Amino acid sequence: MSGAIGATGASGARGTSVLGGAGGRGAPARGRRRGTSKLGWNLLGLLAFLVIGFPLYWMLDTAFKPAKDAIDPNPSLLPTGATLDNFRRALDIADFWGPVGRSLTVSLAVVVIGMAVGLLAALALSRFAFRGRTIVIVGILAVQMVPLVAMIIPVFLLLNDLGQYDKLTGLILTYLTFILPFTVWTLRGFIVNIPRELEEAAMVDGCSRTGAFLRVVFPLLAPGMVATSVYGFIQAWNEYLYALMLLSQEHQTATVWLGNFTTKHGTEYAPMMAGATMMAVPIVVLFLLVQRKMAAGLTAGAVKG
Repeated sequence: MSGAIGATGASGARGTSVLGGAGGRGAPARGRRRGTSKLGWNLLGLLAFLVIGFPLYWMLDTAFKPAKDAIDPNPSLLPTGATLDNFRRALDIADFWGPVGRSLTVSLAVVVIGMAVGLLAALALSRFAFRGRTIVIVGILAVQMVPLVAMIIPVFLLLNDLGQYDKLTGLILTYLTFILPFTVWTLRGFIVNIPRELEEAAMVDGCSRTGAFLRVVFPLLAPGMVATSVYGFIQAWNEYLYALMLLSQEHQTATVWLGNFTTKHGTEYAPMMAGATMMAVPIVVLFLLVQRKMAAGLTAGAVKG
């Protein structure tokens, strides 16, 4: 009897040893597979970064290289020299600060008006039940689906009738037609992710509905507002087609200003890239100032509870 128990124990021990050995051999294999998979994803991410970042690198390289190297039929991928003559040429070929100032004016006005109106509209759509709310939401989505190029002629005729052609106010109103729906829809998503119970608790403690919004909802909504404002600013700053069609040469914006480098003699690529580099500076500075709020706004609502 004891011999049988001993044999059984020995057999169980050998079985455990075999299983343990198999598990021990399997763990390094799984670790190698995870390491290989991680390496593959890292290489894919590096490839995506190179593809996305190469145009930016080429713009900066062309902006600082001599003009003759910019039109070389066999260009070098590595910098061949550095000069600031392209920036001087970009500033001399046409007024730079005027278009940049007009672009800043238009972009900031669009962001301020869009955020003021869009916040109230998003609050109404997310917190109040009223007849036709679904129709309004569907309408906002439908407006964003319409190609902007399809509205150029109607917008031109409307602004001409209103006396707003070749005026910055007309361009601001035009930009609001496609930036405001985006603002409303984005802010509505942020507000929906803020629990109603927080407002109700503040109102129980004596706050009015407006006070509860300003003291509770607004601070939580700030990262989302910053993220939405940055995207709205970029859309208004980079828009080219409407600025070209609705403004004369005297009132041109920064994106249209870049077209001055294409003449009947060809395109001056090095000064154009220098001008594009200078145009990118406000966007880079804006991102550096609000990058933390941007990250918080982009991840808002990702985790509940």
